[in-house]
Amino acid sequence: MLSKIQANIDAFLDHLGKEKGYSQNTLLAYAGDLNQLVDYAESTVTPETNETLRLDAKLLAGYLHSLKDKGYKSSTIARKVAAAKSFITFLVERGELRDDLTPVLVSPKVKKPTPSPLSPSDLRNLLAEPGKLPTPEAKRDSAMLELLCATGLRASELMALDVKDVNLKKNFIRCRGRGSKIRIIPIDDRVAKIVKDYCDNARTQLINDEKETALFVNRRGERLTRQGFWQIVQNYANKAGLNVKVTPRSIRHSFAVQKLRSGADLQSVKELLGHAHVSTTKAYTQLRLTK
Repeated sequence: MLSKIQANIDAFLDHLGKEKGYSQNTLLAYAGDLNQLVDYAESTVTPETNETLRLDAKLLAGYLHSLKDKGYKSSTIARKVAAAKSFITFLVERGELRDDLTPVLVSPKVKKPTPSPLSPSDLRNLLAEPGKLPTPEAKRDSAMLELLCATGLRASELMALDVKDVNLKKNFIRCRGRGSKIRIIPIDDRVAKIVKDYCDNARTQLINDEKETALFVNRRGERLTRQGFWQIVQNYANKAGLNVKVTPRSIRHSFAVQKLRSGADLQSVKELLGHAHVSTTKAYTQLRLTK
């Protein structure tokens, strides 16, 4: 039975990747959480139950209890519960499971953290740092930071951009977000010029293979990773002497707050950010006048 559960997990992950368009990072997170469910199921196996073990309410209740016993944060448990619920819904829809067992998995309440945007002065200081160096990497970093600040992309979305996704004649980028949803986000002439300078004078020096499609590449000429970009942001924040936590997400928050301060309506900011629900975007409204 355990092998069947694992086979169903593989089918579920394949479904998320091919039909839902989930990123590789998201699929790895789902796989890790669901494999933990399998590990728990294995721990309950005895010679008497090995042949009859199945995904049922008792097993799921025990799994939820085990997560709480391990001392995980509420947010971590909520994520693992959400993965299990999505998997169960998939099994029900496929006819692999007769009963909907999702009510058994009660997710803990998680207080969403208040977004932490950078102040305008901190953001200016951060964006100024790459310009102090003449290297191809510095031109790349300036283009990445300016583009992130101008579009509010998620770090994973920024790293997923290909050269063809940036239209420097009409000044917009084409972003494939969560669930394969496409967003068209405008950029101004100044940012377009910075990105063009990188493409014409720095990217050509960094790539080793002319067939490479990634917009932003590392020193080996390969697509830069989200983790690599995070380290780059941290490095410039340290050089700028900023005394606040700076991440790609905080730059995204800064974009959202600035849009609202400039008079953009909530719905348009929601679309630019790629939020599934406007309730997520509303978290920024409390910051409009205080930051």
